[in-house]
Amino acid sequence: MFSGSIPALVTPFRDGAFDEPAFRKLVEWQIESGSSALVPCGTTGENSTLSNAEHHRVIEVCVEQAAGRVPVIAGCGSNDTMNALLHMNFSKKCGAAAALLVAPYYNRPSQEGLIAHFSYLAEHNDLPIVLYNVPGRTVTDIEPETVCELARLYPGRFVGIKDASGDLSRVTDHRMGIGKDFCQLSGDDELALPFNAAGGVGCISVTANVAPRLCAEFQAACAANDLEKARELNDRLYPLHYAMFEDASPGPCKYALSKVQDWMANELRLPMIPCGDRAMAAVDAALVHAGLA
Repeated sequence: MFSGSIPALVTPFRDGAFDEPAFRKLVEWQIESGSSALVPCGTTGENSTLSNAEHHRVIEVCVEQAAGRVPVIAGCGSNDTMNALLHMNFSKKCGAAAALLVAPYYNRPSQEGLIAHFSYLAEHNDLPIVLYNVPGRTVTDIEPETVCELARLYPGRFVGIKDASGDLSRVTDHRMGIGKDFCQLSGDDELALPFNAAGGVGCISVTANVAPRLCAEFQAACAANDLEKARELNDRLYPLHYAMFEDASPGPCKYALSKVQDWMANELRLPMIPCGDRAMAAVDAALVHAGLA
């Protein structure tokens, strides 16, 4: 259902408010550059700092600007099941293609609690669900057995996963436990090449914010089994993948975007702050290495 290079879009701010004109330009640039889908209000979009009204407006603008040219996978995750359902209901109403649902953070539910949480959402809204597993941020790990159980309980409802566990063996676990139609998307740019080799079909990417065309070309090379070209593009992008996390994300990403696009302000919302000198130097060098500066 989803594949290729899918940016986890930043949310632009200017003078503390959502910068809608810049966001529309970002969406347009991504589509023109070959991104295959868009994810607003994910981690990189600083969703945890947005009010519900802002959260919904970002999704609405993304769907509106995309205008059906690429699907929108709306970030709907929350540590509150009812709030996640609120996001899903809004996203379905405004035309999103799917919901990205992160494991509830901070609460640390058990695997049984995760099944109860995701089951409730699947039973109360029919929007396709892409699970999002990022235990480094949420602490809670959606284990492969849990992913397979959800797919078994709700056939066709859990259509894929953004896997940022860093465990490449899970690609095979999910493929063998669910089947090849389950969309496995890497959540780690630097692991996208081996992830795809194991059976993945794309990446929900931070780097694609900054280098959308290169990321799209890389994913196309992987899909075509052109390993030589994929490796060449991966080598160009590799320092940028790591520079994006040289400081707290999305600080380096927003700094990089402000360097390549004059309509993007290097502004974050507290408790996130702009990245420091070391990260800026890493981004600057990585942009030169990738041929983007």
